[in-house]
Amino acid sequence: MGGLGPGVTVTPHPGNAAARPAEENTGRTAGPETDGTTPPPSSPATAEELPDPAARLLPHRPVWAAAGLGLGVALASDPEARPAGPAEEAAAAVMPPRRRREFLAGRLAARRALRAVGLDCGEIPRAGRLPVFPPGRAASITHSAGVAVAVARAPGRDTPLGCDLELRPLPARAARLVLREDEEELLRTPGPGAAPWSVTSLFSAKEAAWKALHTGPRALPAGALRTLRDLRAQPLAHGLRIGARADPALAVHVDVVAVGAGVFSTVLGWAGRRRPAADL
Repeated sequence: MGGLGPGVTVTPHPGNAAARPAEENTGRTAGPETDGTTPPPSSPATAEELPDPAARLLPHRPVWAAAGLGLGVALASDPEARPAGPAEEAAAAVMPPRRRREFLAGRLAARRALRAVGLDCGEIPRAGRLPVFPPGRAASITHSAGVAVAVARAPGRDTPLGCDLELRPLPARAARLVLREDEEELLRTPGPGAAPWSVTSLFSAKEAAWKALHTGPRALPAGALRTLRDLRAQPLAHGLRIGARADPALAVHVDVVAVGAGVFSTVLGWAGRRRPAADL
């Protein structure tokens, strides 16, 4: 595959040539249950209350609900995107305005996603760049172009968590940062809808898988994956199977849906044989 060429910028992973979001998202928990003094905002009632592209996600909620996932969506302009407690307020205070709005929208989306699975949640502090949820709560957060989306796991489920929203399409020449030669056929294989898989959709799907494979009780050890090219994507009847090349049996099923010119990817569950927790 050819080089990126001038004018193409991709923010790297730490020690990695493929892009990562500004904040990792995890289901790990730390510290005591929050006091819940700030009640979670109510979820939007209808698609008409959300402008595109957010509204385009709502029809897909039944598929994700069947996998034990709740969906939450918030806009950076949402008046309810405000700190839910002192930890969020302190974190937001040191951020540039745009990043602050995204951060608070992401927290609002996470609370809405948790509420969709019957769980209330107060503020969501962070450790480094990672959100820290109270015990019994877990969610993955992503944002792009002023839209924040989160998926939360329902109580009693072990669904691996990972999601990614990409509303700004990547150029075709960025494929070398995402794919290896044995995956290039995907660019000619029908994906969401009738169109072939795009670089953006494959990048987003691998981002969601990366998050899922790095969090939770079956998480890969730190450093097991260096770049998105260390993950292999293979087509399924619906979505993609994405696994670690070093351990092909450890893989997740990723659903990818079109959102305007962009895509949203969600991990629906494990694909193939699960690695025993004792081996991790």
